[in-house]
Amino acid sequence: MSLFTTIAPITVTCNKRLAPYLELEVREMGFDIEETFITGLRLRGTLNDCIRLNLNLRCASQVLFSLDRFEARHPDDIYENLVDLVWEDLLPEPGYFSVTSNVQHETINNSMYANLRVKDAIVDRLRNKRGIRPETGAELRGAVIHLFWKQDYAEVFLDTSGDSLARHGYRKIPGRAPMLEALAASTILASRWDRVSPFINPMCGSGTLAIEAALIATNSRPGLFRLNYAFMHLVGYDENVYLEERGRLEEQIVEVPGLKIMATDYSDQAISNARKNARAAGVEDLIEFGLCDFADTAVPDTEQGVMIINPEYGERLGDIRELETTYARIGDFMKQKCRGYYGYVFTGNMELAKKIGLKASRRIEFYNSTIDCRLLEYELYAGRKADKPGNPEEDIPAGDADSTL
Repeated sequence: MSLFTTIAPITVTCNKRLAPYLELEVREMGFDIEETFITGLRLRGTLNDCIRLNLNLRCASQVLFSLDRFEARHPDDIYENLVDLVWEDLLPEPGYFSVTSNVQHETINNSMYANLRVKDAIVDRLRNKRGIRPETGAELRGAVIHLFWKQDYAEVFLDTSGDSLARHGYRKIPGRAPMLEALAASTILASRWDRVSPFINPMCGSGTLAIEAALIATNSRPGLFRLNYAFMHLVGYDENVYLEERGRLEEQIVEVPGLKIMATDYSDQAISNARKNARAAGVEDLIEFGLCDFADTAVPDTEQGVMIINPEYGERLGDIRELETTYARIGDFMKQKCRGYYGYVFTGNMELAKKIGLKASRRIEFYNSTIDCRLLEYELYAGRKADKPGNPEEDIPAGDADSTL
């Protein structure tokens, strides 16, 4: 029986603090979620379901299809359990595969050794069954086997994604300190943007936030920009199923009449890069780019909208002193030009955030790589001053239901 039509546990992983937004996506796709944890969620489905998940999810990293769970106290236990799996029914001949792992076990001080035991088991099995040795390597261009081993619990998966889904595939020029696409999408999903009102992104850098906003508004999915997934390199893969799913991506794109997305930056190079990235994503015509200081961004005078800005966090003392002024100017910009909007500041420096001089209505937790960050939300009421200084309210954990609004 083909695993493409066999139901088994599926684990969808994501970066820390993105799980609430991943869960929102998966539920909107109609899947029942059995468990959500800090770096992902679990559900049940087939490898064909994995195809659909891979093509549609914005916030995910990997889609893992479970093959076996077992007790393992030593690396040899990994080998002994995996050498008995029917890899000849999973990996094509002659085939190419890679091994990845997440290992937390006292017998392992280098995860590469655990990977080696996995590879040895698969190679020995296939050589015994087929008489030839399959090709293996670190490049994730074929089938991918993933080992999770924590304490005495081990689980082996088919990683149906390969390269991380968190990189959406359109960004050709990353620019300086770019925001990961999955993180950018999650911050937008965490905001109160209704996907039709203006979306304003000063300090746009390489344009990731504005591009993700355009993709979300038009329901354009990451699967449109990627042509190779690990599920394509498994026995039983039916290209027609993939092509049907990809065809649905084209069909579900929507037009949003009057959509206004603005991206500005003081750097001519940044605007040039952002335009090229937007062109690669097919949304250049949906974004109005402007070369200017963030404070000179022409914010449309509407009853509602969203402004989101991702300023630098500062690493050296000189930077901090200069950025204190920048953060104060961000506060002035929101007070003077963004009334009626929800303002959002994404930052990894809460001391600098105090210089904004406004009280945040929400502080939503994120990580940018290893940096502990917050998406600060400001309700910029129209018709009255919103400039009363005050300390931001308590942090909203990433798992809080309110943070998904």
